[in-house]
Amino acid sequence: MIRFYTAGESHGQGLVVIIEGIPSGLSVDVEYINKELKKRQSFYGRGKRMLIEEDKVKIISGIRGGKTLGSPVSFFIENKDWENWREQMDPLKLSPHPPVSRPRPGHADLAGAFKFGVKDLRNISERASARETAARVAAGSLCKLLLQEFGINIWGWVEEIGGIKVPWEDMGREEIKVNLTRSDILCPDPEREKEIVALLKEIEKEGDTVGGKFVIVISGVPPGLGSFTQWEKRLDARLCFSLMSIPGIKGVEVGDGFSLSCKRGSEAMDEIFLKEGKIVRGSNHMGGIEGGISNGEDIILKAVMKPIPTLRKPLRSIDLISGEETKAQVERGDVCAVPSACVIGESMVAIEIASQLKEKFGGDSLKEMKANFNNYLNSLKENFYYG
Repeated sequence: MIRFYTAGESHGQGLVVIIEGIPSGLSVDVEYINKELKKRQSFYGRGKRMLIEEDKVKIISGIRGGKTLGSPVSFFIENKDWENWREQMDPLKLSPHPPVSRPRPGHADLAGAFKFGVKDLRNISERASARETAARVAAGSLCKLLLQEFGINIWGWVEEIGGIKVPWEDMGREEIKVNLTRSDILCPDPEREKEIVALLKEIEKEGDTVGGKFVIVISGVPPGLGSFTQWEKRLDARLCFSLMSIPGIKGVEVGDGFSLSCKRGSEAMDEIFLKEGKIVRGSNHMGGIEGGISNGEDIILKAVMKPIPTLRKPLRSIDLISGEETKAQVERGDVCAVPSACVIGESMVAIEIASQLKEKFGGDSLKEMKANFNNYLNSLKENFYYG
């Protein structure tokens, strides 16, 4: 399997990520990883912090001569804002600044204070911050490079922001891809993008925030990843877990998801046909997963992100030190981070699919893993009309 760990605070010296299980012999395109990191930062609606940081990975271990060694890969991402926060975030010296004691509704502040027994919420917010997700994108980008070796690709887009829905279902995939390259908010429909940007400008003036929904498509996944034999082996459960772990995500769908509640079985199931001697589906309502196992169709996932809880016009709260009613802490924040959450989502599902691929096909080297993969595909073609 493939697993990863991150460390680092939002305004500390930087972020560290360790990725274990990547096979040896994988060519590492650092520019691709840095491009994905930049993409996470680039969309309209992000806050001023994005003007400070220019995320790039520094390779610490696991790569030599541009290829993975099979040992753990580790990256470091510098926080340039550390220079402005040295006094507050010094690992050994007490901060001369007053504690942050006014929790933000909807944030980890108060729940984290209860859990760890602290009243200075800086100890909570620094690690709970979505800044940590930059490390996830670095790990996920490496896994995307691995998946591309097997013809598996992952891409996503915004489906809705602030109640403005994007009618992407009637658009062709190539049209969506072209439009995304021109979009400032990862929206495949130029007309809806204008509406959404106008809404974001209005919400920014109000000092408020807004959430939305994004879609992720994983193409080229072979049938057979995941399992129904134990609860934690189900692929849909693993993918939903990976998306729900992203800060701000409050709901995840697979395929048609929640809309299946109002359909009949005869409408919801994806019928099976033989076409030119190959198994095909008439639809993909199940989102490419049946019984917790990939079925060879595109895997389609959707996730809902709540509005960001950091508001310039703060909500009511309590000062944990004085016990007085007050307004919540005001921090630097985004108006909307749904497009960035989609980029993070792509990385998270890339890590999970790569892990499932490694678990099924094994191999300490990329060459060995590919041989096992190809043998499996050949067996499907010989026995199951798999095209």
